[in-house]
Amino acid sequence: MSSDHGKVSSVSTDHTHEELDPDSAASEDTKQGTVICLSNNEVKSRAVVKYSAAPPPATYALLQEKTDLKLPPANWLRESAQLGSAGTTMLGSSSKSKPFSSFGMAYDFIDSIGNDVDVVSDSENIKKLLKIPYSKSHVSMAVHRVGRTLLLDELDIQELFMRSSQTGDWTWLKEFYQRLIDQKWQRKKKSKEHWYEKAILSKFLYYSINGNDVAEPVPSDTDACAEAEGCESAEYGPSWPATFNTMFSFVYISLHIFILSLFSVFQERVGNTYALGHVTSVLKEQNLPTLFNEGENSQGLKNDFVRNILWTFEDIHMLVGSNMPIFGGGRYPAVSLRLRDNNKPINILTGIDYWLDNLMCNVPELVMCFHVNGIVQKYEMIKTEDIPDLENSTFSTRVVKDIAQNILSFLKSNCTKEGHTYWLFKASGSDIVKLYDLTTLCEEAPEEKCQNPFTLPVAVLLYKVASNMMLKKNRKHYGTIRTLLLNCIKLLDEEKHPQIIASAHYMLSELFHLDDSSEDEEGNGESLRNGGSEDSYSEDEEDDEEDESCSYTSSEPLQDCKAVAVIKSVGELSVPEKYKSTHKIRPNCSFPVSQDKEEKCRLVLSYVLKGLKAVDSSIKKESDLPAADPNTPIPLKYEESGARAVEKEIALLLDRGLSTAPCGEGLKLPMRSGMLPGSWQHQMKLQLFLKASKAYYVLAEAATNLLKYGRALRYIKLALQCHDAYCAISSGLYPRVLLFHSQCLYLCGDVQLMLAQNASNRAAYLEEYNYQTKEDQEILHCLHRESSCQAFNMATDLATDPEYQLFVSSKCYEAAHDLLTSEALKDLGQEQLAQVLKRLGNIRNEMGVFYMNQAAALQTEKEGVRRTVCAAEQELWKKSFSYFEKGMQNFEAISDSVNKALLLCNIGRLMRICAQAHCAMTTEESRGEFSPEEALYYNKAVDYYQRAMKCLGSRESHTAVWDSVNWELSTTYFTLATLLQDYAPLSRKAQEQIEREVTEAMMKSLRYCDLQTESARQPLYQYRAATIHHRLASMYHSCYRNQVGDESLRKQHRSLAELHYSKAVRLFLNLSDAPCELLRTLLERVAFAEFTMAGQSSSAVKLKTLTGALEIMRETCSAFRLIHKELQDQQQKEAFDSPTSSGLNTEEVMKLIGVFEPSFSFLLLQLVKLSTTSKRKSSIIQSWRCKYSPSVCFDVKLCLVEKHTDSDLFAVVVMRTKKMF
Repeated sequence: MSSDHGKVSSVSTDHTHEELDPDSAASEDTKQGTVICLSNNEVKSRAVVKYSAAPPPATYALLQEKTDLKLPPANWLRESAQLGSAGTTMLGSSSKSKPFSSFGMAYDFIDSIGNDVDVVSDSENIKKLLKIPYSKSHVSMAVHRVGRTLLLDELDIQELFMRSSQTGDWTWLKEFYQRLIDQKWQRKKKSKEHWYEKAILSKFLYYSINGNDVAEPVPSDTDACAEAEGCESAEYGPSWPATFNTMFSFVYISLHIFILSLFSVFQERVGNTYALGHVTSVLKEQNLPTLFNEGENSQGLKNDFVRNILWTFEDIHMLVGSNMPIFGGGRYPAVSLRLRDNNKPINILTGIDYWLDNLMCNVPELVMCFHVNGIVQKYEMIKTEDIPDLENSTFSTRVVKDIAQNILSFLKSNCTKEGHTYWLFKASGSDIVKLYDLTTLCEEAPEEKCQNPFTLPVAVLLYKVASNMMLKKNRKHYGTIRTLLLNCIKLLDEEKHPQIIASAHYMLSELFHLDDSSEDEEGNGESLRNGGSEDSYSEDEEDDEEDESCSYTSSEPLQDCKAVAVIKSVGELSVPEKYKSTHKIRPNCSFPVSQDKEEKCRLVLSYVLKGLKAVDSSIKKESDLPAADPNTPIPLKYEESGARAVEKEIALLLDRGLSTAPCGEGLKLPMRSGMLPGSWQHQMKLQLFLKASKAYYVLAEAATNLLKYGRALRYIKLALQCHDAYCAISSGLYPRVLLFHSQCLYLCGDVQLMLAQNASNRAAYLEEYNYQTKEDQEILHCLHRESSCQAFNMATDLATDPEYQLFVSSKCYEAAHDLLTSEALKDLGQEQLAQVLKRLGNIRNEMGVFYMNQAAALQTEKEGVRRTVCAAEQELWKKSFSYFEKGMQNFEAISDSVNKALLLCNIGRLMRICAQAHCAMTTEESRGEFSPEEALYYNKAVDYYQRAMKCLGSRESHTAVWDSVNWELSTTYFTLATLLQDYAPLSRKAQEQIEREVTEAMMKSLRYCDLQTESARQPLYQYRAATIHHRLASMYHSCYRNQVGDESLRKQHRSLAELHYSKAVRLFLNLSDAPCELLRTLLERVAFAEFTMAGQSSSAVKLKTLTGALEIMRETCSAFRLIHKELQDQQQKEAFDSPTSSGLNTEEVMKLIGVFEPSFSFLLLQLVKLSTTSKRKSSIIQSWRCKYSPSVCFDVKLCLVEKHTDSDLFAVVVMRTKKMF
């Protein structure tokens, strides 16, 4: 054996298989063939039978020597499951490939098309291609591309021209062909010898399956009759029995008529039952509608092969159809039978033919029967791997492998446009192979387009492959799917195929997952940009790219400018990697990935609109609707009818939405547009309306995130109008539709809430709301063919009243809640239910706050006027309280303790507003005593705040909310104590009781003053704590002055006053923005010391008290420094013409200074007097006496008369104070 001949051996397998799915087939891959590597040559082959209609291989009958094959057996030409169509066509395999045989296989194995398989074709076509360098025969094949898969079919030009002469079609191709081809080339008539060989082959096969009856010849009189009739054969005149001749004539004529009728079918019945039967058997999911009836696989597009085989030859994956009879049994479980004339050697073409047949069918051995003039001589068993080494038939398997790889690369590099029909042609006796784009030539012809009979089956196949890929939900393939669908749409006429076009546009819209998160987009964006399949091309290729794809053809100028590509010599195909394909992914086929949601949604809506137009164009209406100009905007604004109209709309929605009737059930009469229930138009419109609604929903959501609330309301209105049209043609809604609709409703509620909260931008929102694109107008026009689309007008109106907007928002949330708690969604909407309950709680809080603020505003209007609580105020309180309570119930349902605490806090504030409204006024329009009603509501407020604290549990649960509630609780206690102290109800309570209540409330307020935690409120807490201590000190000071009799109680009050004064001073000293309060507290403390000294009799005790009072006076320096600093800062700002808003009360400061000077002088005077009368003279007393004289000379009034500024006056005061001390 020559070392350059690679060999392949196959393991015999059971060739009867049920149809396998791709996964199971792949799992058996390794069991179907083994590879033998010899020397440096290696040819790999593996065959997997995907489907077989043949029975298990039966043992062939070994004919006796001298058996005469010219005599027909008894079973000749009878239908045989063992031979299949091979016997009836009198061939070892099919005599002629049907023009759409590859499409039949592609439909049956749609999972393999576009990605897994490189070539789909009849085995005869594969053999013909691989024999091109060895054969002078002509080659004429149609090539179609689907993804990375090429579909090859025999294209019988002569049959087309025969039809053209009758109908006038394809005349452009006929003229082009006559200019291209040598006129001498014509279809050659088969010789008598050819038909003689076919006849005895057929008889041989029937003898081989006839078992024990092989020796039974037909009667001799029949033979004679057959011979007589055979001589009268009209066209070919072969010398064989009449029975054979008659059958052959019938078969050939039937085949001829079949081809003509097949082209007629596609020319005359475009868009009829063929398309409906073949478009979609894969759309099983709910979101992809099953539009077409199954089982209509006629019209010549059946997969008629006995077996379909997934053949891997080297790195080429092919799905081939074969009718070769396979025999088996005994020692040889799988063999092929061949009949050879012993006088004629086997040539290389026959050897390649036998070898390829066995490889494709995974047959390990070949049984050769030799005959001489029809007389059987002997049998010979030949292994498949030995066929390349047969005498006179030696060929290199590596060369065949190179031919296969070069042809595939040539075709893939040049057949780049999906949906186009390419013609691979080699004339008889020629070495040049040319490739033409018939689709382009057809378009350039002046005749009517769509004459290509492959157009419809190609479009249908593109659609089916895209549909199958869609179901796999692999986003890497979305670029390929998009290309397939766009090319499918370009091939079809919308008037003839609206169903396929509408469905394709819907599938294009489904490529965009509008509910994906940004993270998913970032993660998958790169794979989507790459477009998926490496061999997927767009229809819109540039000319320079097409030229580049032909770079592997001959370098010499091409004589045929119409050819896409040319192989100048078939010998080039034997050169390894001569036509190696290096083409890369075209950017046109990549899937458009955009991070901009609006851009994605706009693409979706454009596909939806085209789909709706295709559907509407197919509907035959009994009465046309009034024509509407798509350029005229459809008004979005409708007259307001108030809150009752909104409630009515929501109620109607729920009645229709919660209906359990299946979609379309009960709809028997034609709809508004004339569409019939249950029709494909009905199903498609349901899907398109729903998709449009989802797209508008996503647009509304994106606009809301951008704070474009007018635009958001317009989009959500369009979404609800799409849903209204959906409801109009559906008697009931599926749970998934109800779930989506609830999302639309609570988004509408969100938008209305935000509009109510941002009333200042109403003009800008109104402009956004009224804007409409042409696309939106056209979609609305399509919607109005089925519905008035006014069901949600009130809910989506841009109102001017915030109260109305809040009400609409609340009703939208309530409707969404009712949907989610319905029987249909009780198991599906739990996650959304929690969101809706939170929104419900929030909107009820907002409405409660709205009415509470209205009550507060009404109360402010009545300030300074004698008032009583009016009915309007009480009504507002009731509304506010009711909404707060409902909101708390919503938050309780989802265990949201934080928001519940906030609502309790708001109720506490409402109680304080109620308390303020019950403020008693005297006849002089001044504040009266603290009333019981005020005390009642303040105590209720305290109760709600405490409930809020209890609800939170601890500060760690939510720091911000805890601090807020804690502050409000401290404020309420402080306000209660302050009012009780300042407006003591002495007419109802004793002084001691009031003092106790004030002390208790103050201490509770002080308990909630968080002085330790660093926060923004810490200075406020410090100020409040200082104020509380100051007030308590003042109260005990007053009690001490007014208390008579009980000395122990007076001492207690004195010690408490001293304690609180000292704490108040310490806290005020820590604050930099309360100098007046500090100065006042110090002066009160000095006054307290003066009063204490007045009741003392001992000079030593008095001296001690006076010394303490003067020390307190020394502390006033801090207050004067702060005052001086604030005034300096104020002067600097005024110098730079900067507006100032100083918190310093100059009038208050002047009053305090007026108290400070005489008090200080009095203390010094008392100290001097006390030192004069005292028997003990000390240096300290003498120094105070010296300081008294200049202080008396200091006259504040003189400074004012001399027009000193306040700053100068305070500076002098500070300076004098420092000097004295």
